[in-house]
Amino acid sequence: MKYVAIVDDDYRLRELIRQELIDEGVEPIVCPNGQALLDLLNQRSVDLILLDLMMPTMDGMTCLKYLQDRSNLVPVLVVTASNEDSKRAEAKALGACEFILKPDLFELIPELLKRYL
Repeated sequence: MKYVAIVDDDYRLRELIRQELIDEGVEPIVCPNGQALLDLLNQRSVDLILLDLMMPTMDGMTCLKYLQDRSNLVPVLVVTASNEDSKRAEAKALGACEFILKPDLFELIPELLKRYL
């Protein structure tokens, strides 16, 4: 079984993504913020991370910095509503494999799972 962490503070969106991942045959694990993801990774491993940027407690960029410091080898796909080139460049510099706009995610999930799992 492949495990995908969904890191987003929006409960409704997390649930929609969770259901889509289940439909694709992977096991989703939900986290409401970056700190929850780091706590999770201290307990278990995951195969892919879908990471929002704008969240309370610990935002996505801060989380990416922590993951980079830990020499994270798990692919991280930033999934955000922000289409700023500066954020895209910063996320890529911090190790994100992809920068995906939220409206495009559901169409791309099957392809992304094939590419990164």
